Amino acid sequence: MARQEYLFTSESVSEGHPDKVCDRISDTIVDAFLAEMPEARVACETLATTNRVVIAGETRGPNTLTHDYLAHLARLAIKDIGYEQEGFHWETCDVAVHLHGQSEHIAQGVDAADNKDEGAGDQGIMFGYACRETPELMPAPIFYSHKILHMLADARKSGREPALGPDAKSQVTVRYADGRPVGITSIVLSTQHIDPDLTSDDVRAIVEPYIRAAVPDGWILPETVWHVNPTGKFVIGGPDGDCGLTGRKIIVDTYGGAAPHGGGAFSGKDPTKVDRSAAYAARYLAKNVVAADLADRCTIQLSYAIGVSEPLSVYVDLHGTGRCEEARLETALRKVMSLTPRGIREHLQLNRPIYARTAAYGHFGREPEADGGFSWEKIDLVHAIRDAVS
Repeated sequence: MARQEYLFTSESVSEGHPDKVCDRISDTIVDAFLAEMPEARVACETLATTNRVVIAGETRGPNTLTHDYLAHLARLAIKDIGYEQEGFHWETCDVAVHLHGQSEHIAQGVDAADNKDEGAGDQGIMFGYACRETPELMPAPIFYSHKILHMLADARKSGREPALGPDAKSQVTVRYADGRPVGITSIVLSTQHIDPDLTSDDVRAIVEPYIRAAVPDGWILPETVWHVNPTGKFVIGGPDGDCGLTGRKIIVDTYGGAAPHGGGAFSGKDPTKVDRSAAYAARYLAKNVVAADLADRCTIQLSYAIGVSEPLSVYVDLHGTGRCEEARLETALRKVMSLTPRGIREHLQLNRPIYARTAAYGHFGREPEADGGFSWEKIDLVHAIRDAVS
């Protein structure tokens, strides 16, 4: 029996967090390759520290994307995030690009050949999750942690809040009663600020209206505990304050700890890598299961072997909220969508330059976009899944 009364906490980090700067640069590289050649292969990692960015990894794609051009794209990404500080400036930081060709041994397992379909880019397990805690079918703590930072970033970049810097972190603790989120017991918000004379109280006065606007009415109570810049000043931020790496915020990227994670990061990988594409497919299917009113909560696990096209397993857990048999649903999901790497990419149209926008504020719980961005958030399989289980 699942617990009905408890507290649960999730955190988010802004686009200016050092790790998210790296995710953004890595996904900018992925987009550049896919824009030139939709079948390009990219596995790109980024490190960022004081006035230095290092980009490394393996690619297979057009020769037109020179290292100088990719370094230029990295600078534009840093500029868009908003870094023009002494220790990390988009125009003056050193950018080193160390990308080289993809391993032939990996390629031979992934590429389609003769009667062999395209295989998975690696072995691994991937999870998708959906629940009824928000209209977006996401867990409430991570959804509102993201929303707070996204609203603050919009205010900063629009010029409404020029005192704020790019680096920020949020954390929301939600109280559950009868298994449902009903309120917030604590809020933690640390944000970089430009003026070194601002106090924690000054920063709270800036951010509190945005936090209150981001969460449901009535969730913040007089007894809600606030921690805004609890260590005091936060002027030195981003990679100048802390080294960043691609792929270090995988729980922030997914469900905030409310659901399992297979362990593989998303950013920097083209969609032949099932770490990314199969996690998107699992979220897509889980969301459609809940939207079809077959369950109030749904976790889906997929597993793959490198070079093998079909998933080794499809597992569904409805957490005691299901209105159909889980085993029947596992069979039905294979019928409504091909779960091979090629099938996932084609169904969700993933071979597009749509990934830089995913690098902050979560890969899930976002609105599907006209150009194919966040296609895995559509709920267009509801009728097909209902028919398949019936």
